[in-house]
Amino acid sequence: MQRSAPANLPTLSPAALEHSEAAAAHLRDAIAAHGGWLPFDRWMAQALYAPGLGYYAAGNVKLAEADASAATPAGDFVTAPQLTPLFARTLARQAAEVLRQTGADAVLEFGAGTGALAEGVLRELDALGLAQTRYLILEVSADLRARQAERLAPFGDRVQWLDALPEAFAGCVLANEVLDAMPVSLFRWSDDGAAVLERGVAVDDAQGFVWEDRPAPPALAAAVADRMPPLPGYVSEINLQAEAWIAAMGRWLERGAALLVDYGFPQGEYYHPQRAGGTLMCHLRHHAHGDPFTAPGLQDITAHVDFTAMADAAQAAGLQVLGYTSQARFLMNAGLMELLAQLDPADVQNYAKTVAPVQKLLSEAEMGELFKVLAVGRGIAQPLAGFARGDRLGKL
Repeated sequence: MQRSAPANLPTLSPAALEHSEAAAAHLRDAIAAHGGWLPFDRWMAQALYAPGLGYYAAGNVKLAEADASAATPAGDFVTAPQLTPLFARTLARQAAEVLRQTGADAVLEFGAGTGALAEGVLRELDALGLAQTRYLILEVSADLRARQAERLAPFGDRVQWLDALPEAFAGCVLANEVLDAMPVSLFRWSDDGAAVLERGVAVDDAQGFVWEDRPAPPALAAAVADRMPPLPGYVSEINLQAEAWIAAMGRWLERGAALLVDYGFPQGEYYHPQRAGGTLMCHLRHHAHGDPFTAPGLQDITAHVDFTAMADAAQAAGLQVLGYTSQARFLMNAGLMELLAQLDPADVQNYAKTVAPVQKLLSEAEMGELFKVLAVGRGIAQPLAGFARGDRLGKL
């Protein structure tokens, strides 16, 4: 199946192009070793996580620091913790409630990025009287781990890095834009709607990487058919790896709550007939586009989250589904406006610099509605403040 390359992408340096070609060669070898066709989830896993070559495993500057004075920020995209420290401080308030309810003394963050979220959470926990809280990080990128270690050095031994999932954990789990970066399976309903096809990647001598569809394995076909009706020619994703990750949480989270912040929809919206091309999205030097084959090893590849599937996986694993709402509603419930009110409006420059990012976090036209927060856990007796108003569990 042919593809069209995105237009208006940034010019890449010779070193970047050399790295991308090495990553592409690795991907071509992986396809050849698999008989000339590789399921997309395996291709995506190699493009993102292949040691020394994948986007998250190589030394790229991945996350931009928000700087209004910079014409072109570094990195490929900006996340909420980079926009304003008030995001981390608000999450810390919800984390503090979880810690106090459970009597636990630890936060576990997955994919800690630049360390901005960890730094903000730790400082706010200190201000809330929880200075004894330990902060654990599980980070797959050696490059980002080094940046985190430098940034979080003032906190000393309170911050520790894990190399694998814990066998047991009590406390608050934070996962900001983690689920969207887990490799997804792509599928397409056949043109007559009679069968589910799995989309994979092949190599064409003239075009390079190309799409190729094959009959889906029975388990994948059954999972797709269980979530949506047949829609001829419909293309989308299913994130079985994220569901497995949440299922594993059911084994190691003894008590506490996980706050999962990401962009996505309930299942009925995710597989809406009008969303016939799926949600796959790539980010390269602040350019968003839909071609995962462009500059492999240099760009992020993501898919939106099916939050119904995540909640179902949590319940099947014996976890409570504690709340689900928009990022805007969660942040306002959890105390963002109170933190904003503490600023001095007379300090015009600092106030304006803070208010603009907050508007981006809350605006329905930007992150406020697209991003959602799902909380799952075990041993939480009282409702969490972040879902006190506007809880959308009924829409899952």
